[in-house]
Amino acid sequence: MPWALVGVGVFFGIAMIMMQVKSPMLVAVGMYLPFGTTFAIFVGGVFRTAGDWVARRRGFNEAQIARVENAGVLTASGLIAGEAMLGLVWAGLQFVPKWKAPNHPPQFFSDPSYLIGGMIMLAGLAALMIFLPISASGDPSEPAPPTAMM
Repeated sequence: MPWALVGVGVFFGIAMIMMQVKSPMLVAVGMYLPFGTTFAIFVGGVFRTAGDWVARRRGFNEAQIARVENAGVLTASGLIAGEAMLGLVWAGLQFVPKWKAPNHPPQFFSDPSYLIGGMIMLAGLAALMIFLPISASGDPSEPAPPTAMM
């Protein structure tokens, strides 16, 4: 564990809380997580921003925006849990001899179909993360759902 980066992340988090930044933990956690993880957080933030933009363009009221945010959090949580379960299954399959990876490290983008397939999957995830919560906005006359106090 890179403790120096953890310490810097703690101080960044405290400073950003004092400055009342909206999401200080993203920076604090990003100080010591690998780039792949922090980039996934960034992409999720981009999807969230796009979803918020679509909700504003459609003229949703506060109750609808609260329902969209709740559905977005549930969708993201489900994707995170699903990824964790798939990671556990994949790790278990590594003990089966026929599933073991070759002895050389993976080469990224050596086959263009991986890039195309990845981009198609990313576009599908973007559509899911943006339009599934938007579809849960409900009727404008419905009352707002309860929200947590922060």
